[in-house]
Amino acid sequence: MTAVPTAPGQDRSDRPRADGRRGPDIVNPVLPGFHPDPSILRVGDDYYIATSTFEWLPGVAVHHSRDLVNWRPLGGILREKRLIDLTGRPDSGGVWAPCLSHTDGLFHLVYSDVTNLSGAFKDVRNHVITAPSLDGPWSDPAPFPSHGFDPSLFHDDGPDGDGRSWALWMEWDHRPGRHPFAGILLQEWDRARRRVTGPLHRIFGGTRLAHTEGPHVYRHGGWYYLMTAEGGTSWAHAVTVARARRPTGPYEADPAGPLLTSAGHDRLPLQKAGHGSLVTTPDGEWYLAHLMARPLGPLGPCVLGRETAIQRVVWTPEGWPRLDGEPPAGHAGPLPRTVVPAPALPPAPAPRPPARDDFDGPRLAAPWATLRRHPDASWLDLSERPGHLRLRAGQSLGSTHGQSLVARRQQARDFEFSARLEAAPRSPLQMAGIVHYYNSTLWHYLHLTWDEKLGRVLRVGLCAHGRYFEPAPPVAVRPGPVDLRLTVLGAQGAFSWRGARAAGWRRTGPDLDVTRLSDESATLGDPSTGHFTAWGFTGAFAGLCAQDLTGAGMTADFAWAEYRHTPPSDDEAG
Repeated sequence: MTAVPTAPGQDRSDRPRADGRRGPDIVNPVLPGFHPDPSILRVGDDYYIATSTFEWLPGVAVHHSRDLVNWRPLGGILREKRLIDLTGRPDSGGVWAPCLSHTDGLFHLVYSDVTNLSGAFKDVRNHVITAPSLDGPWSDPAPFPSHGFDPSLFHDDGPDGDGRSWALWMEWDHRPGRHPFAGILLQEWDRARRRVTGPLHRIFGGTRLAHTEGPHVYRHGGWYYLMTAEGGTSWAHAVTVARARRPTGPYEADPAGPLLTSAGHDRLPLQKAGHGSLVTTPDGEWYLAHLMARPLGPLGPCVLGRETAIQRVVWTPEGWPRLDGEPPAGHAGPLPRTVVPAPALPPAPAPRPPARDDFDGPRLAAPWATLRRHPDASWLDLSERPGHLRLRAGQSLGSTHGQSLVARRQQARDFEFSARLEAAPRSPLQMAGIVHYYNSTLWHYLHLTWDEKLGRVLRVGLCAHGRYFEPAPPVAVRPGPVDLRLTVLGAQGAFSWRGARAAGWRRTGPDLDVTRLSDESATLGDPSTGHFTAWGFTGAFAGLCAQDLTGAGMTADFAWAEYRHTPPSDDEAG
């Protein structure tokens, strides 16, 4: 997990602070584009955030910082089939809500593997792994209670603790007439034997906001504080805090209501604020990492998915946490801020990465992810043809098995993604190209394929909730490399192409409706019951892929890929 530069636009070391002190501000989101359910942790002078990855690999994305301002992606932790096998996982299933903690010189990672999430049932397997370093070696997974999802560990160490660890998770209740979010459970965790022990405690049933999940426990000032997510994962999302004198409760909710929410403030730039975790600095300052989203317009579609932001927290004389500072102009309440004073730590700027990847390294760079299967030489190779990413074509974009797809998160509303491709399809069932992908039923695909009359052609294929169509006729393409490009400006996208030696780009296909590649478009069901037939948890990706439905295993070579943000408009510039 060697550190690599952070995402474009994340070097914020030269900004003046909002509170007048020296140093930069935290500018939210700190992790732009599909980085939800943050678990924040400090070990010494190092800060880490672990986030959900769902059906994408490597599982559990981790970022590192030394100042809470600049964050470097370290890649993912779950890199082996031994640790996670996502074959066949449903859209938005897989790895949910990790919790990263540290004690006894070991990192502990708890995570859910969701194998089914449609309708009334949630089939979940929760696991714990440990390692002396984030680079590993990681232990084999130990089973964790799986009554529900969002598992976490609290280690009651330190001068006032008793050294015990506690397992927490939310319980799911499928029975008609019951609220499916049945409350938070707690049981002692035996670190030596890697299993729960002792009685099971139901410690919190939630507040009127309901949908209680995402539990974390902290100790401060003689109290144990339980932090949960409530209100559902959409516009009513919130962070709720309760406290007790013992880890086992009883817990009393903060009478002032949620610590954080953007509910009821439709024009705030940071929406869906909720699902948080706390961290302290060596000087005793407190910060909250939480998920949020930036819709295209008030309560509009969230193509970027749910992202991570950080807020500063202070404590009242009565011992309750509160967001620091004044609410955004024109608003009142516990609302997320876009600009937040950073702690008094030495600046640790992160260099910006190159926009272009020439695939000259031994493995995929940290921004890349693969879909449901780990990279291996059976389908992905960076050495067979040096300076190229070679994909051996797999199953269709509608499959949850054996896809040959390498993609990166969309991290800005406006961006351009391009690549150079060499492939020689000989059947309409052989394809390779670039894709703007949300899930197996929602994608836009510009691809090389074969036509019986025209020979090698480019086609634009669109999939809207499983309905496939091609909005433009195929374009004949001469043999040799071809450059493909996706341009996105907010809610609108377009594909274009050129020969490898050509100077100009040629548009192909109509304007594309990017809003269909959003969390809101992907979520189908009944919010009143909490039972859904499809979920949208991941945000959109731009990627490289290849399919061969003949089974012959056509290869596709990508000489380079480039991802660039276009300059944001005034209302997008944090």
